[in-house]
Amino acid sequence: MSTAALELRGVTKRFPGVVALDDVSITVRPREVVGLIGENGAGKSTLLKILSGVYQPDEGELLVRGQARRFTGPRDAARAGVGIVHQEQSLVASVSVAENLMLGFEGSAVRGGIYRWPELNRRAQAQLDKIGSPIPPTARVDALTFAQRQMVEVAKALSVEDHLDGPADTEPVIVFDEPTSVLDGDDTEVLFAQIERLRTRASVVFVSHRLDEVLRVSDRVYVLKDGRCVAERDPADVDVQELYRLMVGRESTGSYYREDAQGDVDGAQEVLGVTGLTRAGSFTDVSLSVRRGEVLGVAGVVGSGREDLARALFGAEPVDAGEMRLAGTPVRFRSPADAVHAGIGYIPAERRFEGVAMGMSVADNILLADRSPVSAGPFVDPRRRRGIVARWIERLRIRTPGPGTDIATLSGGNQQKVALAKWLVSPRLRVLVLDHPTRGLDVGAKEDVYRLVREMCERGLAIVLLSDTLEETIALSHRVVVMRDGRVTARLDAPAGAKPTQVDLVEQMV
Repeated sequence: MSTAALELRGVTKRFPGVVALDDVSITVRPREVVGLIGENGAGKSTLLKILSGVYQPDEGELLVRGQARRFTGPRDAARAGVGIVHQEQSLVASVSVAENLMLGFEGSAVRGGIYRWPELNRRAQAQLDKIGSPIPPTARVDALTFAQRQMVEVAKALSVEDHLDGPADTEPVIVFDEPTSVLDGDDTEVLFAQIERLRTRASVVFVSHRLDEVLRVSDRVYVLKDGRCVAERDPADVDVQELYRLMVGRESTGSYYREDAQGDVDGAQEVLGVTGLTRAGSFTDVSLSVRRGEVLGVAGVVGSGREDLARALFGAEPVDAGEMRLAGTPVRFRSPADAVHAGIGYIPAERRFEGVAMGMSVADNILLADRSPVSAGPFVDPRRRRGIVARWIERLRIRTPGPGTDIATLSGGNQQKVALAKWLVSPRLRVLVLDHPTRGLDVGAKEDVYRLVREMCERGLAIVLLSDTLEETIALSHRVVVMRDGRVTARLDAPAGAKPTQVDLVEQMV
């Protein structure tokens, strides 16, 4: 058991204009949980893609149980015993849990191109039993909750045990990429229990922006910064503040949410108002208003209707009844294009699929919603385009090799900043709906988003905020409405000096 389960030695990976990883060395011992942290853009995603066989290092070695390996793809990595639980879930939604768990490794469960369902379901059930999951193998993935799908991802990653090309007693390495980013407290505890079980049969790499969780589950922690491994720490010897300093290069500000910059909006003009808004099966008789310079938080558990409400405000979901007003004038949106034209922007929770356009450049994404600032008649003014794009890249601290870079190569935090810039560049923007805007972001990127929220309020924008955490909702909002079962159950003021507690909100949410 003395040989390292997984080792990176001097790994370097370059892309045009950027060194994503620079001489990185990391060791994971058998049955050890190793934490890996770093800002968005620090190199974590590139490192994980090397572990999963998506990328190959330009220099250095990857060793699995002492053997040098060079993975040609995820299947190759799985055969070596490396399984990944991805941040962006990789399951096929339209098929069963069993089909997902056995995908690519069906073996005897397929004869003549046809599934032998009893065999497939039996093998899938065995994988689910390993993690103590009650999810039936016959269930369709698109019928599961996000937390249930996450458990299927864990079972799928652990299934590499059955495909190893080494001795029968070979233990796998399971990599968790931001596994708790969208889980609530109870589901997070279930996941941590799974990780504790894995300690007895596998090695674990735990990647997270939640530094307190990293300290809780890890035996050692590596810190990446600007593509280099800058520190290795024992969790017993550091706290969250020290990890933050190592990761970001500065101390965390004393006013994390910038509550001291929360302005007074009493008497401010209503920008967005809704009365009796209803969508069958989603929300009923919702009334609310948002004023100039105000953040209105919308709190609620999964299934409360708040996500559907956010999409309806942007015209992405039709409503059956009720009225919407912009600056006192009734409006009715038949599509998001109508909402954009009226001055409403929307940052979706699934930024990679809805928030930005993969395959397009950073510059094109910034100007995707409104090209009027760079237009001269029917044409785009190249000089104006370069200037405006450069200004927003600098203002939002977007880390990119250049404006022409494909946004798909940027980190999640920088993609989110581009998604924000896409709306902020528009002179017609009046309302911005933020649906989980800091999901998957590191603490430094979160602070940047909080700064931008306060700046948007100073500019007079009205903001509707849906957040992953009650703490964030309370701290950023001027007022909070609580939804349960599709209805508004409470309205709470949240002035800077007298914020409601999380208990105040939870009592109305459940």
